[in-house]
Amino acid sequence: MEIERRQQTPHAPIRWRARYWGPDGKERSKTFKRKADAEKWYAAQTVDVATGAWSDPARGRITVRVWSDRWISGSPQLKPKTITGYRSLVDNHILPSVGEVQIARLDRTAVSALIRGMTADGRGASTIRNAVRVLSAVCGFAIDAGAIKYNPCDRVALPRSRRRDITPLTAAEVEHLADTIDPRFRTLVIFAAYTGLRAGEIGALRVGRIDLLRGRTDVVESVAEVGGDLIAAPTKTHQSRSVALPGFPRDLLAEHIAGRADDPEAFVFLAPDGGQLRHQNFMARFFRPAVRAAGLDGLRFHDLRHTCAALLIAQGAHPRAIADRLGHSTVSVTMDVYGHLLPSLDEALTEGLDRTWSENRAAYSRPTGDIVDFRTTRTG
Repeated sequence: MEIERRQQTPHAPIRWRARYWGPDGKERSKTFKRKADAEKWYAAQTVDVATGAWSDPARGRITVRVWSDRWISGSPQLKPKTITGYRSLVDNHILPSVGEVQIARLDRTAVSALIRGMTADGRGASTIRNAVRVLSAVCGFAIDAGAIKYNPCDRVALPRSRRRDITPLTAAEVEHLADTIDPRFRTLVIFAAYTGLRAGEIGALRVGRIDLLRGRTDVVESVAEVGGDLIAAPTKTHQSRSVALPGFPRDLLAEHIAGRADDPEAFVFLAPDGGQLRHQNFMARFFRPAVRAAGLDGLRFHDLRHTCAALLIAQGAHPRAIADRLGHSTVSVTMDVYGHLLPSLDEALTEGLDRTWSENRAAYSRPTGDIVDFRTTRTG
């Protein structure tokens, strides 16, 4: 056992020094007044080393501020807009509260205090949940680096986030909005509502990705505006997809890109000056004024994406097909967002079953002499 008795002079108090070697091969030690305390500490450290739960005390003394910087700089796979959002949460909420706390001393009490402070400052539940989610990711990064054993954000009570009600447009409202907006963006509105592409995906769409003969468009990238610069990035799920184009948006699109078909790298939707479309500028100058003029106050551009999902659900589309079209990572994401719209689909299916029953009953009650082959009356 690596426990040794230490006494500097004959009259000095006795101390007990425990030491062990970490997974990195370095010796570490700690001195105690009581032998029992030294033995307890030594046993805990050796168990942690043996089970892989050991954490480096030196790394544990590094502050949350430093670990946050390391986590963000060590996440190159994140989109620039996402990094900007994370940095804002770190700088505005996490660091003022726990930035100078050593990562090993960060506990659930400190995380709960962060939540209470943000609540007192009037921050919404969504912002608070996002801040804790980022802090949890920082702690997870520190765990992987061997600085701490457990994530203090686990099982911390969070305020419930009220999901914004989804109010999709009807087909007539889509057409009304398209007729109200500046004519240069009429096709964009209809395209967004009937393809379900995200705003960034629409802004990054190039002419060469449109196949008018097949009636499809390939969605392979997105664009985000960060600090005034337009940054190309992968799609939200980092996966490309092919989206079928209904006939009438396809015709509008063909007219919209006429004369640019020979330039596959040209952007489909352009700013009035012919440059790449900037979403925030488009929203302020064209979309929001059109929304107000059309009497659709409160409508967001993202609601056109919701409209596409709602129209597909009304047509009886399978959730898997909707997920593929919208570029959701899983069907469960689609169900979480649009599951409340499915009762209308259930009612439509019920009516279909009623019709099937009625048709079979009518066939069964035909006069004797008619030969009925029920195999031909079955419906899929």
